Amino acid sequence: MRLLASIPSPSSGEVELGPLTLHAYGFMLLLGIVAATILAGILWTRQGGEWDLVFRVAMWGVAGGIVGARLYHVISSWGEVPDPKWQGVFEVWRGGLGIWGGIAGGVLVGSLVVRRARENVFAFWDVAAPGILLAQAIGRWGNYFNQELFGTPTDRPWGLEIDRINRPAEYVQSETFHPAFLYESLWNLLGVAVLLLVRSRFRIRPPGLFFLYVAWYTFARFFLELIRTDPAHEFLGLRLNAYVSIVVFALAVVGFVWAQRRAERRRPPRSPAPVEGPKMAVPKGRVRPRR
Repeated sequence: MRLLASIPSPSSGEVELGPLTLHAYGFMLLLGIVAATILAGILWTRQGGEWDLVFRVAMWGVAGGIVGARLYHVISSWGEVPDPKWQGVFEVWRGGLGIWGGIAGGVLVGSLVVRRARENVFAFWDVAAPGILLAQAIGRWGNYFNQELFGTPTDRPWGLEIDRINRPAEYVQSETFHPAFLYESLWNLLGVAVLLLVRSRFRIRPPGLFFLYVAWYTFARFFLELIRTDPAHEFLGLRLNAYVSIVVFALAVVGFVWAQRRAERRRPPRSPAPVEGPKMAVPKGRVRPRR
């Protein structure tokens, strides 16, 4: 059957450059990190900050994020870790990074760096939020090269072609699938624009913008979990990450409200206007200079 319209998938996620092998998954992650660092640096320096801190947070935060993301994936999806397990745990380039662990690890380590520099941690993460979402939008294309993170079968023109070997057993006869990675990437790009617009138009108290980023991402992630077909733990018909999305979304909304109310409580009360007493009449006359 000839496909009239669909998105082709790359035959390989690797490019041979002489003795070196370039993994597209890792390259897209690196590209996302660079883009996030540049955007965060521009916003941070406009507030009077220094590039040096942004670079240090990027270096240490990314390291913490990768460790956290891999740990989350290994713990939550041990069955997907390639054999032998002791080696497969470290093969990050083959995919398998949990976004929740990545955010937690990156924010934790990055916060320590910002605090050590004696800067405002909340203000920094508000500045970094659009960049983090941009990194996620770019990094999702690594899943495209690995032919992973796709949804249920579809005959839409934007259906993604998946090689037979990478199709789920229950959909082995299907040829095109929902490009879940693309949906998430586009949603994240839209989120970057929304966060930048909100930042420029409204006075959001830190870390309110960071909580908005988390809420924006988790809102879409819940619905994407409903169409994803990759193996995952399920409970009452929902995937584990769908429940995580609900919980994190709720926490983000609560965090946003807390941040705004916290700022209101810390605002100093207005001083009452001075009460003017009756004015005394000053007799007119010539004022003699002192001798």
